[in-house]
Amino acid sequence: MESNAKDYDALAVLDYCAEYRGLVKAGVADHLIVGPVEAQWSVQDWMAVLRANPYVVLERHKAKIGTDRWREIATRIASALRRLDRDQLVVVDEAHFVAPQREKLPKPIKELATTGRGAGTSTMWVTQRTAEIDKTILTQCQARMVGGFDGGEIGPLSTSIEYPAELHDPRADPAPSTLPEELLPSGRERPTSLQKHKNDEGQTVGSEWIYSDDDGNRRRVDTGGVKMSSTHYGSEGNDLNPPEYA
Repeated sequence: MESNAKDYDALAVLDYCAEYRGLVKAGVADHLIVGPVEAQWSVQDWMAVLRANPYVVLERHKAKIGTDRWREIATRIASALRRLDRDQLVVVDEAHFVAPQREKLPKPIKELATTGRGAGTSTMWVTQRTAEIDKTILTQCQARMVGGFDGGEIGPLSTSIEYPAELHDPRADPAPSTLPEELLPSGRERPTSLQKHKNDEGQTVGSEWIYSDDDGNRRRVDTGGVKMSSTHYGSEGNDLNPPEYA
């Protein structure tokens, strides 16, 4: 988001879990918490707000706005964005909640994914649950950044990758002969599968991903070498430990 925002006239981030305040702190975007008052805004209201704040992180008020309500709000925001005549980057975080496979895909959300690009709107759909997001969204993505999944289960995406899906399983170790040369790790022996890098305190300081696009490009990416002004505000969560026995 940080590296692409400057190439657009506007940026709108639908922030489900309050993870993108780093964009605000870095001066990339303004900040608006979407609570009960904002939940009542019409499409026209959102158009006015988005015009006045072209670069904005729209953060869901977690205590006041549930998942179903957020989907309704996101649909209105999507409708407003589609009516604005400008080049814009729209980011949908936890996209499986906004466009779940089990629900009928709202028309404004579908239009963002299917026809938005022709009108100057580019979208990024961020999810850890590819099996739960609407397939229309996945099939319209022209480029993908896919990291590691426990068990290597990447859902419908497995049909669109041209290499062993187990590469995304951190516990696996595909034979180098089964992987394209550009997807092999450099400067490191096995495991060949995607890994996270942790410091001495156990904090994740980088992770590996596979980038691919519809033009046939693909490469292995290590975020440990990426430099950003923005920081991530989400929590990795705490591990649950089993009881100790004497």
